[in-house]
Amino acid sequence: MVVETAYYDILGVKPNSTPDELKKAYRKLALKYHPDKNPNEGEKFKQISQAYEVLSDSKKRDLYDKGGEQAIKEGGMGGGGFASPMDIFDMFFGGGGRMQRERRGKNVVHQLSVSLEDLYNGATRKLAVQKNTICDKCEGRGGKKGAVECCPNCRGTGMQIRIHQLGPGMVQQIQSVCPECQGQGERINPKDRCKSCNGRKIVREKKILEVHIDKGMKDGQKITFSGEGDQEPGLEAGDIIIVLDQKDHSVFTRRNEDLIIHMEIELVEALCGFQKPIVTLDSRTIIITSHPGQIVKHGDVKCVLNEGMPIYRRPYDKGRLIVQFQVNFYHVIEWPILSNFSIGIHLLFCIVCAFFFCLFPAFE
Repeated sequence: MVVETAYYDILGVKPNSTPDELKKAYRKLALKYHPDKNPNEGEKFKQISQAYEVLSDSKKRDLYDKGGEQAIKEGGMGGGGFASPMDIFDMFFGGGGRMQRERRGKNVVHQLSVSLEDLYNGATRKLAVQKNTICDKCEGRGGKKGAVECCPNCRGTGMQIRIHQLGPGMVQQIQSVCPECQGQGERINPKDRCKSCNGRKIVREKKILEVHIDKGMKDGQKITFSGEGDQEPGLEAGDIIIVLDQKDHSVFTRRNEDLIIHMEIELVEALCGFQKPIVTLDSRTIIITSHPGQIVKHGDVKCVLNEGMPIYRRPYDKGRLIVQFQVNFYHVIEWPILSNFSIGIHLLFCIVCAFFFCLFPAFE
């Protein structure tokens, strides 16, 4: 029994959610509340990351379910024990951790909405993205050659340290971003600043990407454009990461490589047989057949091999099409159909058989 649901509520999932459901919830919320998109939602982003860090680890999740957040803290994760929200984000989206970010520019993450047909047939989509690029006018210097000088206030460290005397033998050291250079460690005379980037060394640029969606790709799968992310002077360019977000389909539900469809049939069809067409995701028509005497019960399942989703990187292999039958017992049989003697006899035979199998299931 779950004693506390706060972490589940933060992610908007139920306590019995699967790992895949947790991943999908975190992915959508992390992209929505990332500081780059919502600078004022830093605390919300931190809560989302903390909740996912606990619930994505089976041992921590079990501990949380039994004792709540207090059990997590007592288990050694209290205070500063949680990982950095940005580290969790980067590890989830393939950007490495803090040390890797110090050597590379930021990764740019975008969510791309795709249909089940796109994932079945493959598709190519064009996506416009915004990213930081090094200014061509000043070549990333921020101003004219020789105009950049070391900040005299922080001596190039970008940080300002102040020491306060609290009492005899007691001092307090406070470190803050240098107000003169805004943490850059250097400054440029305003008249020498680059007019294109205003001394920032980078400019925003629009780029059109061609995103190739291969057959069999899955919801949440990432497509990486290496070196196409944000640029910063002195750092290796980051990546652009496209995250696929599958839209719900009106007919089919995907489960790994299988496709599931619910087929409603009338009682007469369940007893006497039927032929039902299904239009596939590549616009073919396949016929689902039940012969007279093959009684279909409510909840029965029929599997059609090699008619499910293509298997990623094995596009000629497919999963199963799973047909789940729902027998409609509420429509009254139109007895005028019995005016045709042969149809009436056949229907009567099917009904007798149905009652026989219900009374004596061992004979099935």
